[in-house]
Amino acid sequence: MSSNYAVEVRNLIKVYKTGELEVQALRGLSVTVNNGEMVSLIGPSGSGKSTLLNIIGGLDRATAGFVSVMGNDLTQLSPDELVEFRRNIVGHVFQNMNLIPTLTAAENIELAMAAIGMKKQDRQKRVEELINVVGLKERMGHKPGELSGGEQQRIALAAALANNPPLILADEPTGELDTENAMIVVNYLSKINKELGKTVIMVTHDPRVARASSRILRIQDGVISTDLAPTEEAAPTQTSYSDMIRTRIAVIEQQLLGLDGEFRRNIISSDQFVERQNALKKTLDVLRDELHRLGIVH
Repeated sequence: MSSNYAVEVRNLIKVYKTGELEVQALRGLSVTVNNGEMVSLIGPSGSGKSTLLNIIGGLDRATAGFVSVMGNDLTQLSPDELVEFRRNIVGHVFQNMNLIPTLTAAENIELAMAAIGMKKQDRQKRVEELINVVGLKERMGHKPGELSGGEQQRIALAAALANNPPLILADEPTGELDTENAMIVVNYLSKINKELGKTVIMVTHDPRVARASSRILRIQDGVISTDLAPTEEAAPTQTSYSDMIRTRIAVIEQQLLGLDGEFRRNIISSDQFVERQNALKKTLDVLRDELHRLGIVH
């Protein structure tokens, strides 16, 4: 692998099997990301964006193909080696933030350091550094429920940086935020990329968020269909932005219907149903508020 590449993916195939049904999420996808780059992955729901991110992050394995991340050939790593890879090489930021509600912001950031056995004194120093990076020093004693959605995501970003990984993977980090908070979070991601030299790969539905990157990769039907600089990607208009929100609302409404079906067929438990339903409804509320802010009645 070239030393210029943080990520090198060649001929990647990922097939999911559900009973007798096979779904090919990735169909021979190839892509490279340079060290220190900030790249956005965009594309329709089901195009393979999150699947690609999960494979790069060591959360899922490819069916076939080559994946190298920071010099690690992921196809050759054992399960234990993958755990070490995830702890030391990759920082994950998810749409639902993954913060523990009973812990303070500082304790949530500290958690990953404790997992690798860092000394208490060193952990506290690192927490202070990171909470300053995301501009929330005055909120470090607050629990997630006492923080706004944007503040929670900034704490999640600090937690992803806890073990100083060279690569940050962000899967829809602004998906549950309004435009103002979304741009604040993206500006912090950009700051981490530029000032800390982290390689950042971000999945997003939002073209405005994507344009903060140095490169925008569009995934279509499991392959990269376009690779553009933000200046080449058409600037989103008011119409396209509102249409994008409407499309997301329609997708989430379908997911809610599917959730009902899964519960009735006993595929998921009542606790899983309530948790997933609440998360989807919360996202719906944010999207509908955003349409309202744009002066559009949905």
